[in-house]
Amino acid sequence: MTSFSLTGGDTITINLRPLKDLADDDICTVSFPNEICTVATGKNRNTVYALNETGNNAEMTLRVLMNSSDDKFLNGLLAAQQADLPSFVLLTGSFTKRVGDGNGHISYNTYPLQGGVFTKLPDVKDNVNGDKEQAIITYNLKFALAPRVLA
Repeated sequence: MTSFSLTGGDTITINLRPLKDLADDDICTVSFPNEICTVATGKNRNTVYALNETGNNAEMTLRVLMNSSDDKFLNGLLAAQQADLPSFVLLTGSFTKRVGDGNGHISYNTYPLQGGVFTKLPDVKDNVNGDKEQAIITYNLKFALAPRVLA
């Protein structure tokens, strides 16, 4: 039997604020750059397995419209982190994908984001050949945890 997967209307929040001033292309990505378990095989094929807790770390990239209300909101959080890291309240958020089955049923893939910080300052550029990227700000964040929840 054929299966279908329809997506759209995803939601992204940071500190309970839904982000709306998003750009184009990949407006949000959540990735897991580290392995959750390492495997090492030695002499006589003896093998060791080790849990790698950094595999729980998630990296988030957000592309928002420059000088929008979401840009100002995120820039304010970044400024607070830069001003005094020890007193900074770690970021929370979520990324939820809506998925339809083609028969009107909707399910959700949600990544609740916990323990977040900004990892880079946003880049900026000037371009005279119509490059749309000059009107977009990209924020890079890292979260301690982002378990996948299916509902």
